[in-house]
Amino acid sequence: MNKYKKLFSPITVKNVTIPNRVVMTPMGTNFGEQNGEMSFLHIDYYEQRAMGGAGLLIVENACVDYPGGSNGTTQLRIDHDNYMPRLYKLCEEVHKHGTKIAIQLNHAGASALEERIGMQPVSAGNLPNKKGGKTPRPLKTEEIYEIVKKYGKAAKRAQIIGFDAVEIHAGHSYLISQFLSPLTNNREDEFGGSAQNRARFAKLVIEEVRKQVGPMFPILVRISADEFLKGGNTLEDTLELLTYFQEEVDILDVSAGLVDSIHYQIDANYLKDGWKSYLAKAIREKFNKPVITCGNIRDPKVAEEILESEDADFVGLGRQLIADPNWPNKAKYGKEDEIRKCISCNIGCSGHRIGLNRPIRCTVNPSVNIGDGYKEKNIKKPCNVVVIGGGSAGLEAACTAAEVGCTTFLIEKEKELGGLSVAISKIPEKKRLHDFPAYLIHRAEKLRNLIALTETQANVKLLRMLKPDIIINASGSTPLLPPIKGLKENIDKDETKVKGILGMISHIDSYPEDCTGKKVVVVGGGAVGLDVVEFFANRNAEVSIVEMQPVVGKDLDVVTKIGTYDMLEKHHVNVLTETALQEVGDTYFMVKRAENIERLDFDYGFVCLGMRSYAPHLSEIEEAFAQEDVEIINIGDSVRARRIIDGVSEGRNIINILKRKEFM
Repeated sequence: MNKYKKLFSPITVKNVTIPNRVVMTPMGTNFGEQNGEMSFLHIDYYEQRAMGGAGLLIVENACVDYPGGSNGTTQLRIDHDNYMPRLYKLCEEVHKHGTKIAIQLNHAGASALEERIGMQPVSAGNLPNKKGGKTPRPLKTEEIYEIVKKYGKAAKRAQIIGFDAVEIHAGHSYLISQFLSPLTNNREDEFGGSAQNRARFAKLVIEEVRKQVGPMFPILVRISADEFLKGGNTLEDTLELLTYFQEEVDILDVSAGLVDSIHYQIDANYLKDGWKSYLAKAIREKFNKPVITCGNIRDPKVAEEILESEDADFVGLGRQLIADPNWPNKAKYGKEDEIRKCISCNIGCSGHRIGLNRPIRCTVNPSVNIGDGYKEKNIKKPCNVVVIGGGSAGLEAACTAAEVGCTTFLIEKEKELGGLSVAISKIPEKKRLHDFPAYLIHRAEKLRNLIALTETQANVKLLRMLKPDIIINASGSTPLLPPIKGLKENIDKDETKVKGILGMISHIDSYPEDCTGKKVVVVGGGAVGLDVVEFFANRNAEVSIVEMQPVVGKDLDVVTKIGTYDMLEKHHVNVLTETALQEVGDTYFMVKRAENIERLDFDYGFVCLGMRSYAPHLSEIEEAFAQEDVEIINIGDSVRARRIIDGVSEGRNIINILKRKEFM
């Protein structure tokens, strides 16, 4: 029986009945064609989410004014009739599953890049929309009215195509947001200054869209209800702004943040499930209109509570539906323990698209486009697979092999499965990470043809007993300890105060909740070192971080990087870049900065210089099976220390190994 009655109840807005309250929020993908057309890969992606049970899909932002309003290299376009046929095909495929679909209309404004659009970006004024951004050109009054007309034409196309609604993007540092925000609007005419003037462009756009689509076609507007930046719009400011343009809006899609506060827009992993719902509630109460809330919603119980408490009428799932398109159906039919929860790492989604201009991928879901179709084809002859290492890469490989019919043995030397991700998730700010190994372990436990051998060392004798056709080595990584004076003698010893990341985690409950007055020094400015910094900075310690490179967090995704720099500034962390560790003592580090040697004393010292591959038995195994028809593959961190996303993708790749060996 469905226990989430509110979540899966229908709601009618204007002439559209949406079958449930789950909304897929718009997220860029880089799946479009180079010319801005919807690709068939793109259609497959959205159809997967419709099949998964979402009530309403809001397609990612489509450009209404090319090239000046273009955001991204493969952004969808809806500024010309040429794009209508493929978008019609999208609507047709989604509607087959009973799901409703809207498309988001957008003009990038100053978020466009000059080198991509071939001209200076335009905006409300001449203020960059982010730190270090290029100066845009203020729009002339007549240009503003031309863009208003283009929004209307785009909306009319969407209606003709077969979309059930349109959403106008008025948040997240795009053009309408640039008019609304005092951080980017320094105009002195009727479009600048007062709240009413700054809201005028939004009002004109919405009125033109309404004129084009008629009275019964739903219009949604997405807003940044709080910009979370000094001098930017607060919730109170947004409530005033909305009074000037909400009249013709049917659903308000309530988000938050701008580019420089993107960790509140694309939520950082430490933000709790549904944290933005108070923003939606305030807007709902003032305007008495349906609202969508979002914000790290992963747990169906939280979604139901938000709806029951009338904070919102819809729950928006973004990255969660990248991670698991079937979240709605799993919640509806009592399979919550099978949900593959998004861990909010921002690596494969926003990290790929925004930071690297790649198509999106997902750390926890190696099949973003095609779903779990591999399970539909079983092996055609018996196959024994042995996986060495029960971390995320090994678990994904073992589960995938077992799911297609292989007799699978998973060998893990530790007592528990899960590997390094379980350890890291013991840091409070990283607790969301635990959801992934928990999902993998539950998935493994359900497979009768997957036998897990824990507290077991992999050796040639054991492997021969298991008669493998394929051996997957996923033995992981171990902390890197370079030959620095005093390091090996002092790290993770009971009599010293120096720890590595694993030593820190094993003692995590012994650190005071309030570390005021404690000096903490962390060597290593990568992701792991910054996790330690965050842990102690949040406990009010006096923290310093030492990094050889010119910056800390060089390889972080864009969302995590901005959030991390905000944390460092907020807690006044002493950042020592271009500084090298020279010597490790029991209560001090000697470091070299420029030509100077400095002593850094500490109450707690940590050396987090990264990880290195760990494959102690691989050569022996390869030699033992060299003359036999046994495929041996090394995956994940045991190849070289990388991110979870890499190992999981390689784990799923066992399907291709099985095909190559003609087992499938």
